[in-house]
Amino acid sequence: MSRNSIPCIAVDATGGDLGSQVIVAGAVQAARELKGAAEVVLFGDEHTMRVELSKLGTDGLPLRLIHAPEVIGMGEGAVAFRKKRNSSIAVATKLQKEGKADAFVSAGNTGVVVAASLLGLGRLSGVDRPAIATVVPNEFGGCVMLDVGANSDCKPVNLVQFGIMGSIYARNFLERPEPKVGLLNIGEEGTKGSDLAVEAHKLLSESPLKFIGNVEGRDVFRGRADVVVCDGFTGNILLKFMESVIHLLAASIREEVDSAFRNKVGALLMKPAFKRLERMLDYAEYGGAPLLGVDGVCIICHGSSSAKAVKNAVKAAVRFVETRVNDIIRDELTLYTGGKVEAH
Repeated sequence: MSRNSIPCIAVDATGGDLGSQVIVAGAVQAARELKGAAEVVLFGDEHTMRVELSKLGTDGLPLRLIHAPEVIGMGEGAVAFRKKRNSSIAVATKLQKEGKADAFVSAGNTGVVVAASLLGLGRLSGVDRPAIATVVPNEFGGCVMLDVGANSDCKPVNLVQFGIMGSIYARNFLERPEPKVGLLNIGEEGTKGSDLAVEAHKLLSESPLKFIGNVEGRDVFRGRADVVVCDGFTGNILLKFMESVIHLLAASIREEVDSAFRNKVGALLMKPAFKRLERMLDYAEYGGAPLLGVDGVCIICHGSSSAKAVKNAVKAAVRFVETRVNDIIRDELTLYTGGKVEAH
């Protein structure tokens, strides 16, 4: 823990596409719902943050502000972390490194957040490459997919490490005592796919994981696996495609409901089912995606995150700290690698 007996969660108030208003509102909602179980620290332009807080009634909430005047834009490269030392990302990362914060939540530039975490916090012992893990909704309560954007090129051993980290995350956050791990591929046979996939299949088969073999894209929503591993290039494309499908599905349902009075009557009867479907497909329910494998806690939110998504990301960060996920990752990877870390 940080200097306090409760987790201290740093929140980037400058990141995201929707502006500080949404980020601050989500952080305040989290502070209210946590009821003193964590302290929330907002990083950004102090004047802007105070203006937003004045609209929300925050008296008595465990909230602090730290002035970080520089802003890293969504279109800037990873080098911006080094150039803008007074940015919210740089200042929050530094405080976590110093032990004055336990986790960092940001809806800002993903590449910069990943670079800041790697350079500012370093990797956990036993981790070759950290990976961004996201929960993909399905009818069985979701599955963990990683990597979805941190590593465009991977080695076979990286995918095994992703499987181990993803399994630990699934056990602690999805309550899957024995997570089934699948390798994303173009067919079920172990000999199919690229050289990376074939070799990764072999290593995963020899690992201590509950490896069920290859899974195809259609299997992700079907819930065949609790953890799906892939390189970050493939994972990011699949994630963005699934987001577009979910958006299309929701829009189509609304259009059909509005098309005729008869449908509206039917919609009233189906409203509870629509609400359940909406909840299942809503990424905001999961908040953000943890960067697994860094020596700290970093939760990366969608750029267009709502206040609800930010709130849930902060709450996920608290749970991540309290369940000591990083300690478990370190221990299990050390056992797997025998204390040796592959060259990255």
